[in-house]
Parts: sequence; structure tokens; C-alpha cells
Amino acid sequence: MKRRALTLSVTLALAQHTAAAQNHDTERARQLDQLVVTASPLRQNAEDILQPVSILSGEKLDARKQATLGQTLANEVGVQSSYFGPGVGRPIIRGQDGARVQVLSEGLATGDVSAVSVDHALSIEPFLADQIEVLRGPATLLYGSGAIGGAVNVVDGRIAEALPDQPISGRAEARLASGNDERSAMGRLDARTGNIVVHVDALSRKTDDYDIPGYAESAALRAEEEAEEGDHEHEHEEEAYGSLPNSALETQAGAVGLSWIGERGFVGASISRYDTLYGVPGHQHIEHTHAGDEGEEGEHEDESVSIDLDQRRHEIRAGLDDVGFLETLRFKFANTDYQHLELEGEDVGTRFDNQSREARVEAVHVPVLGFAGALGAQWSDREFDAIGEEAFVPSTETRDHGLFWTGEQTFGDFKVDLGLRADKNAIQTIPQEVAPNRLIERDFDTRSASAAFKWDASDQLHLTLGLDSAQRAPTAEELYSNGLHVATGVLEIGTDTLKKEIANQIEVGLHWHGERVKASANLFSTWMDNYIYLSELESLSQPGTVLADGGIPIALWSQADARFTGIELEASFLLADNASGEWDLRVFADRVKATLQGEGSRDMAVVVFHEDHTHHHLGVQSLEGNLPRIAPMRVGADLDWRKNAWRASLSVVNYRAQDDVAAYETPSDGYVLVDANLAWHHDTVGGLGFEWFVDAQNLLDEEARQHTSFLKDRAPLPGRILGTGIRVFF
Repeated sequence: MKRRALTLSVTLALAQHTAAAQNHDTERARQLDQLVVTASPLRQNAEDILQPVSILSGEKLDARKQATLGQTLANEVGVQSSYFGPGVGRPIIRGQDGARVQVLSEGLATGDVSAVSVDHALSIEPFLADQIEVLRGPATLLYGSGAIGGAVNVVDGRIAEALPDQPISGRAEARLASGNDERSAMGRLDARTGNIVVHVDALSRKTDDYDIPGYAESAALRAEEEAEEGDHEHEHEEEAYGSLPNSALETQAGAVGLSWIGERGFVGASISRYDTLYGVPGHQHIEHTHAGDEGEEGEHEDESVSIDLDQRRHEIRAGLDDVGFLETLRFKFANTDYQHLELEGEDVGTRFDNQSREARVEAVHVPVLGFAGALGAQWSDREFDAIGEEAFVPSTETRDHGLFWTGEQTFGDFKVDLGLRADKNAIQTIPQEVAPNRLIERDFDTRSASAAFKWDASDQLHLTLGLDSAQRAPTAEELYSNGLHVATGVLEIGTDTLKKEIANQIEVGLHWHGERVKASANLFSTWMDNYIYLSELESLSQPGTVLADGGIPIALWSQADARFTGIELEASFLLADNASGEWDLRVFADRVKATLQGEGSRDMAVVVFHEDHTHHHLGVQSLEGNLPRIAPMRVGADLDWRKNAWRASLSVVNYRAQDDVAAYETPSDGYVLVDANLAWHHDTVGGLGFEWFVDAQNLLDEEARQHTSFLKDRAPLPGRILGTGIRVFF
């Protein structure tokens, strides 16, 4: 039966891109203090930013690139990834994900709907990136409400802001892999003539269902299903073993950019397209019933589910230097046309459309009262439509306007960084057939402020203190969700009376920079008022069981206070630089704990609307305990070696078991992932560079189930994957 759900009542109520990958500037790729963070309007070096920042570029980025952004960044301290199959992986920063982590393309939002549902992919291709920047902790000051937990900025260089050093430069790569039968190729070209710069890039990737080291379903889930089969007589389904069904992936992406570069500025535009078709494995999905004779059970047929995503994007950027009071003035605009189809076999089940426009102006001013700073304004408009039987989110229009200022000043051994931002957000539903008169608009005024301090205790030792107060407006999904969300297998109910979130964070950092050792430690604590979360309710009539409607659990978007605390440790050592080569060791560890801070529980009243009648449900919601799907503690080490034309790396990451689980959430076992990389590089006299490489992922063929994934009991991470390929640089 088609279900439509609606809350009737609730009792309480992340320019200049680095060209290291192209010119083989190895030292630049390895020295953090020489990398420019384009996410900052002040274009600061990474070491000058007081907020914790991680940068992937050059050879380091080449070694870690994966099909998704989340998996590409998964070994960065404080960052883990979501997982809904090989096509979906969104960065999780310090336990925050979804609508709290802003993913950006050259400083503008991606324009996709990856934050709407855990099975929706990001429209970002890491293999085409020049540099990826991660801002850990609140980045609302620069990017607004959606960056309350952090931001990731992907730099692709499609619109040049400065003339390249060479008239023609570029790169190409082709790779093959076992374990998922990957066949992929990419290429990019940057050419200049006079003041004109042209950029072209393209990528094609295809994989089959990937190998796994055992059963697709976890031992615990198989045992549970066997017990259910003992209680009910029905045909036993064949269990997937050795490979994960419906995990194939096919992606094409490309762009063309054109820029005019003058002595005092530039203007440019680009057109890009991103297409991907990926299977959704382990989907708790579609059961089509064929009517049988009266009184007999119908025949059930399961169909695989896949998502066909198509995005087209147009961007314009311009910049001008030395404009009176302003040192630089930058303008960015993007228009994005996004669509994806959720396919049940070959039939279209649900269609998602997202039309978005975003503009941003940044002006770096001359020092005022000693503060070098930047003023900025941002505007965005989004029209979202979901059409189909499983459109659990209604059509909405979202508008955001923001103003911000950030500045810094140095007082001897002390540095101060201040910032302010104000936003106005409006979210309005578009009337639907299920509720033609239900037109709701919510307006939110959000304010953010930050203060960071740095003390250079010595040339080697630096201490930092960060204080942030950030606010986030609820999203349309949290306010207006209204039906069966197949990806999570629950009836998802929004609450249109939600208040804005308020996050207050304190962070203390210690950083040591010696000749052979670099080390850092960051401790943070974030108090979240009105934290918005999705939780399953306990049945009031059947204590100890999940509240359900027609056998489907009911989950409600609600609010309570929460606290996130964590620690991040990272150190790099130059072990040796002698006849055996150069040996570098990086070790890291991170942990975050997230709990609700309420006391006891509260009774909730929910009404589920069917086509012909309504069901009233009473449930109990816990206000205390652990939050679900919080990434476990982990400890990792990367060993890098290079000598002459050769380089190699070995990465070992130990993910600990996660036993701090929420109500009705199962714990996850720990696992160890071992990756390796070997490359040989040769430059010809004519400036052409060749590189042959071999990659190994999950070298021990470990059964790994991510606690952050809704599919952890149905879809493990890929087993051993061995890949090889060639890169060409010119």
C-alpha cells in the first residue's frame, strides 16, 4: 500500500590552484606551509590559518584518489566517510555530516541533493581535482548555515585566474583494477595564447560489482534472519557471497573553461557536466506484488535499484585588483541544473530535480585599525522537486542571503583572527496533491561569530585557541519530510516547528614544527542547542519495540541538546634521508563522542495518513544517550619512501569497534585497512613526463563494515582491489 505520512502533532512542539600534479613540484606538494588555501578570501597559507585545515594535492592526492570524495579524504585526521555503495561517499567531519558539512566546488555549493538522502551521490569528481581543502570545525563564517560542522572545497582550475607558466600543459591517466574490473581514463589540457586561457577536462570510469571477502550480510543479520525463518514458513533466499550484487558504477564527467587574464584582473566562464549511474546495494527495497487468486498470497518480485544522475553547471568568475580601498575584488556565480532518477529495474520510481543559482562577492580591503580583512556577500536560490511514489520530501523553494567579514592582526608573538556573519534563510513548500492547502514558509535569521588566537611560544611551538558560535537553519528535509524513505527503510516524518540549531565550540591546539618532526594536537568540545536529529520511536503500547506503521518503523525529526567532544592527533617524522632513500612516517589518531544531553524521554503523538484512512500512533522518544552512526576511534600510520625515480607508500588504519551506540542501533566490529602504492616516474628531454603506478586497496582482504553507513550489515566495503595504470604529464 502506498503510504503518505504527515506529522499531525508533536507534543514538544568550505585563486589560485596548485599545479603540483602537473609540474611535478614534489617539494611544494609535501610542504603544508607553502599551500594556499583558496577557501579563505585572504588566500592564506595553510600554516597561517588558525582553524585546523587539511590539504590534499600533487602526488599525495594522486595516491589517495577514489571514486567518491568521502573515500578520497578518509585518511585525513578528523575526517571519515559515509557509505552507500561505491557510488556514494560524503565526508564526515568530527562526527558531523549531511546538511552540517558544506561541500564546495571552487567556493560555491555543488548544487546536488546529496544532503537530502544517504543514497544520493555528490556531483564531484575527485580525479579531476587539483587540490582538496578540508576545514575542520565550524565554517559557517565563510559559507553559511550548511557549514556548521565544517567544509570541503574542491579546486579544479577550470576557470584560470592567472596566466599559466607554459603555453600548453596538462595530464592524462588510464587505469585498470581487479576486484571491481575498473576501467577508467581521464585527461585535462590548459593552453594559453596571449591573454586567453582555455581549459578542457574529461573523465570516464566503469566498474562492475565488486568482490567482498565473504557474505554480503553480516553474521549478526544472517543469524537474525535465520531465526525469523524458523518462526515463519517461506522460501529461503540465496545469500550473496564473494561479490556484492548491484554495486556497479559508471561515470562520465567533463568541462570546458575560457578565461581572459589582464594585468589587474580576469574574467572567465565554464560549462561542465557530470553523469553517473550507480547501483544501490543492499537496498531494503521494492517489493512488487502480483495479484493472485482471492485469498491467496501474491507473488513477490524484488528488483534492483539504481540511480541515474545528470548535472549540468555553468559558472562565471571575475576578479579585479587594486580597486581603491580594496586590494582584490572577486565575483563568482553558478547556475546548476540537476536531475536524478531512481530506477526500479528499468522503471523510473522517483525523480529528483534541483535547480539552483548562487552568487558570491569577496572583497579584500586594506588594513583597517590594523586588521587585514575581507568583506563578502552571498546569495542562493534553490528549487527542489521530488516526483514519484517514494518522494518522501515535498517540493520546496529555499532562499539564502548572507553578509560576512573576517580579519586578522598580529601583535608580536600573538595573532588574532575575528569574524562575523549574518544570514537570512527562507524555506517554502510547494503545495502537493496529498496536501493541496498545505503551504508553509519558515524564515530564519542566523548569526555566527568566531575568535581565534595564536601564540608563537617559540619558533617551533605554537598554541591556538578557537571560540566559535554558529547557527544553522533547518533544512527542507528536516521540516517537511512526509513518507516512506526507502534508503533508510523508515517512514520519515519532518517537524515544521523546528528551531534553528546553535553550536558553541571551544578548541585548543598545540603545534610543533621542527626540522625532522611536525606534530599537532587538537581538542574540541561543541555544545549544540536544539540539535536536529532523526530517531526511531519506541512503541508506547509495546515497550521495548520500535513504533511502526504496517511493519515499517516510524522515525521523527526532532530536537534536543547535544554535545560533541573529540581529539585529533597527528605527527610526521623524517626517519632517514640517505643512500637508501628518503623515509617519512605519518601517524594519526582521532576520536569523537556525541551524546544527547536531555534527561529521560518524552511522549510523542504522530498521525500517519493513508489513502483511505489515518493511523494514530503514540511513541516515546529518548532525550539522552549516544547519537547514531558516529565514526569510531581509529589509529593510522602512513610510511612514504622515495629514491630517484621511485616512490612508494604503505598505509595502515585500525578502526576500533564502535560500542557507543544509540537506541535500536547495533554495535560494529573493528577492522584494519591496509593500502599500498608504488610509482616510477620518468621525465623526457622534451618536458614530457611518464609515470607507471600500482595501487592496492584493502590488501589484507579484510571484512570491513563502516559504522557510519546505513548499509553496514548488508554491504561491506570492497575486498582486495589491485590496480595499475599510467600517468602522462606535459
